[in-house]
Amino acid sequence: MNRRQGAQPAPLACLPDKVTFDIFLNQAFNGLSLFTILVLMALGLAIVFGLMGVINMAHGEVMAMGAYATYLTAKFFVNTFPALLEWYLPVAIGVAFLVTAAFGYLLERGFIRFFYNRPLDTLLATWGLSLILQQAYRSIFGAQEVSVPLPTWLSGAWEATPDLLLPLNRIFIILLTVGVGLGLYLLLQKTRFGLRARAVTQNRQMSSAVGINTDRVDALTFALGSGLAGIAGAAFTLIGSTNPGTGQLYIVDSFIVVVFGGVASLFGTYASGFLIAQAQTFFENLMSGSMARVSILLLVIVVLYFRPNGLFSSKVRA
Repeated sequence: MNRRQGAQPAPLACLPDKVTFDIFLNQAFNGLSLFTILVLMALGLAIVFGLMGVINMAHGEVMAMGAYATYLTAKFFVNTFPALLEWYLPVAIGVAFLVTAAFGYLLERGFIRFFYNRPLDTLLATWGLSLILQQAYRSIFGAQEVSVPLPTWLSGAWEATPDLLLPLNRIFIILLTVGVGLGLYLLLQKTRFGLRARAVTQNRQMSSAVGINTDRVDALTFALGSGLAGIAGAAFTLIGSTNPGTGQLYIVDSFIVVVFGGVASLFGTYASGFLIAQAQTFFENLMSGSMARVSILLLVIVVLYFRPNGLFSSKVRA
């Protein structure tokens, strides 16, 4: 063996550390990908639950509505504007938001508002509505899964390192989540609607006394929350196929994120979504998927036992 051959094992000594680091980065990215869908769903729930106290069990089906709206938009482009198919996705996201926001507005005006201050009735009514929507999707689209074409600019992966490839579609979803979060922050903190919504959240009676139309704020807030679920549905189509039960995949986890982070705390929603997604990804690499979910639930139960209002609950003056 010559001298050059004898020197080769030295770089290999560092290989386990490098592989471990790449595995860690890949797990962190997978957790971040799960976080994006969870937080898009949970943001809508946090807004509605925090402002109106409504437990909307049909929120997952609103997400599925956004996914189906994205599918129909893609199909429209395929049949009508095939040359522009590469750019259907931004249009589909806008369509999904508008369709679900309009549905949410009508749902609040014609259904939800009759169940205010009756949480158990609201839960049962919206659960029944979720079953009706699932059956409607089966009747319209069939029980089989449908999928959308992935634009070429989202195909493939970005080579972060020679051993770490990050899918472009998941990177896009992460950027979309950041953009939605920033837009929501500006809407709630820098606009007149946001001021009114925050006022109603803190004290509904006083807000009504000073002239704020709380009924209108409720309707627009519910529409906003539904629209966010529609965006989550549009994002979901980039990583999975859509079927009538798609919304049920995330509804329980989304409620856990909202309660764990603290109702009416958007920062808590982001933080708890990130913690839960990363923990679930980590546990799934150590045990089965079912045991990972059980471990997450046990962790949440323990935390809520000591902090029943959530990790980042808003502090109000008594």
